[in-house]
Amino acid sequence: MSRRNRRQVSLPSPEQVSRAYQQDQYRKRYKRAFISTLSVLAVIAAVAVLVSTLFLPVIQVSGNSMEPTLSDGDVLVLLKSKRYERSQLCCISWQNKMLLKRIIGLPGDVVSIDIQGNVSVNGALLDEPYVSDKTLGECDVTFPCQVPEGKVFVLGDHRSTSIDSRSSEIGCVDQDQIVGFVLFQVWPLGG
Repeated sequence: MSRRNRRQVSLPSPEQVSRAYQQDQYRKRYKRAFISTLSVLAVIAAVAVLVSTLFLPVIQVSGNSMEPTLSDGDVLVLLKSKRYERSQLCCISWQNKMLLKRIIGLPGDVVSIDIQGNVSVNGALLDEPYVSDKTLGECDVTFPCQVPEGKVFVLGDHRSTSIDSRSSEIGCVDQDQIVGFVLFQVWPLGG
């Protein structure tokens, strides 16, 4: 090879090699940390979806059948449980819809509602501070009504507009239709 075709090649200094090595190591650490963070976030998201689906479903209130207790647009966290008690707020599945109602009668209870909207369970008048306007509302069920085994009697808090167990279309709700019970309200804050 002739001297004209040869190029002079200069080697990098030890400081330049050290700096390039450190930059390469930094990039590798950054990439590992980024991938590790994404993996952790994906696992957390998967666990959150699993918990939300299996134990703590989240729903949004649509309609005014539970006013003044719950309003349209409120976001609630439910707790899936087979244990329930009277006056508990629950979400029921009915004809591919989710309905929020209050449990009034348990299996075996005798529920009665008079023309003024006063509710009695097993002969005892219920104290219902959550109901602002007592009314019989839309009702085609004959009272007194005994709640069959494996079912519950539910009512909305806004009795004049709520479609609930007073209607033979819904009637007493099967316990298997209960999706969950209201655990707490997420939105609006402080609700």
